[in-house]
Amino acid sequence: MTDARTAAFRTLCKIERDNSYSNLLLSDTSGAVGISPNDRVLYHRMVKTVLERRITIDFNLSLYLKQPLKKLKPQVLTILRLGACQLLFMDKIPASAAINESVKIAKKQGCSFASGLVNAVLRKISDNGIVLPDEKNEINYLSKKYSFPEYICKKFCIYFGRETAEKIMAASLETANIYIRKNTLKNEELSLEAEKTAFPENCYILRKPGNITESGDFADGLFHVQDLSSQLCCRVLSPEKGETVIDVCSAPGGKTMTLAQMMENEGRIISCDIHEHKLRLINDTAERLGITIVETLLRDAADKNAVLPVADKILCDVPCSGFGVTGKKPEIRYKDEKEISSLPALQYEILENSCRYLKKGGKLVYSTCTLLPEENALICKKFLEQHNDFRAVHIDDEIKGFCDGEGLSILPSDYDCDGFFIAAFERIE
Repeated sequence: MTDARTAAFRTLCKIERDNSYSNLLLSDTSGAVGISPNDRVLYHRMVKTVLERRITIDFNLSLYLKQPLKKLKPQVLTILRLGACQLLFMDKIPASAAINESVKIAKKQGCSFASGLVNAVLRKISDNGIVLPDEKNEINYLSKKYSFPEYICKKFCIYFGRETAEKIMAASLETANIYIRKNTLKNEELSLEAEKTAFPENCYILRKPGNITESGDFADGLFHVQDLSSQLCCRVLSPEKGETVIDVCSAPGGKTMTLAQMMENEGRIISCDIHEHKLRLINDTAERLGITIVETLLRDAADKNAVLPVADKILCDVPCSGFGVTGKKPEIRYKDEKEISSLPALQYEILENSCRYLKKGGKLVYSTCTLLPEENALICKKFLEQHNDFRAVHIDDEIKGFCDGEGLSILPSDYDCDGFFIAAFERIE
């Protein structure tokens, strides 16, 4: 039987080594083989907390090390992070257990040479608790407190102001809600433990999600998983029965499914993606939900040679940095600034290419799951400056958010959901 700490150590090493996403590893039940049911909750929590709080943890570890963290053997650093995580963020775990078990892991995982270091550093962490830098350096303080890189803290503070920036970063450390959309094409009631949200319609929050894909409701196609913010995006596009809709970057397909239900399964939706295996997932979901109007198309959204029909509505949900979904994918927060610098050019190219297929009087929605202005408001501003045949469309006042130029940023603190940006345009010529 594998204990939770050893399993967490192995998973964290794999994430570090392979640059894997934790949500995929933690949802893969094979990763929890050999862990007792009682230990699985602890295993999940330790992995997620180490990833969410890495900058805070590393800052505290560095206070008691004579050498930079990057010079430590990766396995030793992972053991230290795992121990510090328990000491700083898990009140119910005795300090002695956190320290002693960390030393045991060091010995079992070929790091006996570092067992003394692990013991000494973790004892100092235990004695001193969480230490944060002086607040006089605002950006450094926020970075260490909320575990975001300084360049993101700075961008958030400049754009949203410090108070809102702190709310965004604090919300990312809360347990992320799991939302579903009830399938309006079927009349059956949900048997899952789900609570209907006040807004938008047909949106539910799961109170005890568990493995929802094994539920009877899932097999019967009574719902699909989709965040509340993503459902609001579909509401802004507001397709109608009989229309032709193009979803240019559709995977994983949640928006396509909601749009089809809003259209009462009458009309045509062309659901595009660059990955064939993701299109198969979209087809499988459509079949499970009883949706018949979806046509999947293998296509690069930036391909200017693609032949597509003229559409009444277009959804342009582009690839982005993901700084609105750090609550679900905590490792996103550690992306290097250079890693995301090329995204605005690609996003604009996709938007400009997609608008060619919209009919006069039609509506196009541009959206991302990030909160960075260079991927959102600045893209929209450039688009309107270069396209006199389009105008911005006002977004429903019912939807709360931060007015972002011509669009709206839905903040995690607004609805307890993913951060999201939505803008809408109408073709006028």
